[in-house]
Amino acid sequence: MASLARTKISKLLSTASKQRCFSLPRGPGSPSFFSSAAAAAAEPQPPPAEVLSGSRIFGLIKEYEDYRRNLYGGLTHKALLVDAVGTLVVPSQPMAQIYRQIGEKYGVEYSEGEILNRYRWAYGQPWGRSRLRYVNDGRQFWQYIVSSSTGCSDSQYFEELYNYYTTEKAWHLCDPNAGKVFQALRNAGVKVAIVSNFDTRLRPLLRALKCDHWFDAVAVSAEVEAEKPNPMIFLKACEFLGVQSEDAVHVGDDRRNDVWGARDAGCDAWLWGSDVNSFNEVAQRIGVQV
Repeated sequence: MASLARTKISKLLSTASKQRCFSLPRGPGSPSFFSSAAAAAAEPQPPPAEVLSGSRIFGLIKEYEDYRRNLYGGLTHKALLVDAVGTLVVPSQPMAQIYRQIGEKYGVEYSEGEILNRYRWAYGQPWGRSRLRYVNDGRQFWQYIVSSSTGCSDSQYFEELYNYYTTEKAWHLCDPNAGKVFQALRNAGVKVAIVSNFDTRLRPLLRALKCDHWFDAVAVSAEVEAEKPNPMIFLKACEFLGVQSEDAVHVGDDRRNDVWGARDAGCDAWLWGSDVNSFNEVAQRIGVQV
């Protein structure tokens, strides 16, 4: 029943999105969508009943969430899945700055701008050595990224840089109230898991940040051998928590990897920075007061 209700809402959202008849409120910097008169004329128009206003969409979402609260005793979901990088934690300093600072003593001469451009190019290339970028500790992949970004293949440089990103100095929490919120969710019976495209350094990193105990499970792509947006990693997280995918909602900052991937697995999904902007807001939408 819950999946049927979600499917109905998804279809309505999809129809409205294609027709550009409305736009939902977005966070700062989010793109707005429009279509030209020519494009609108070329596209088949829906019957009037299918033209949805923003208020109608919000009404449907509220109706759906109220239905779920009635189904689950006041909660919309039994489990919360959380993305790691970009949602739970972010780098404390820009990547190119760190690559440059640590690399100076190893002869790295590229500017931060050059390093960033080369990093983006390298990261965007197909990784042909494995169907996964992060295999085990991910060293092979990251050696390629570091050498491509900086032009330096010194093994000592790579090890210093690689180990730096396992320390609490390299990262900080996006939301300083996250721990309090997760505790409130778990006290209310909501299970919480990390779902992340990461190598095996994620667990020691969570320990270094003193937040590993916030989660009932951790699904790391290098361990489950599936990377977002592959639905398998979300299904594994649900399996670890002992819940069905339709009982879980995933929160992440990447529309393709987090939102589309989670929905393909049968989970609900909220885009961090748009649908929700804090973990307190996440808890409120689930039905838990912090």
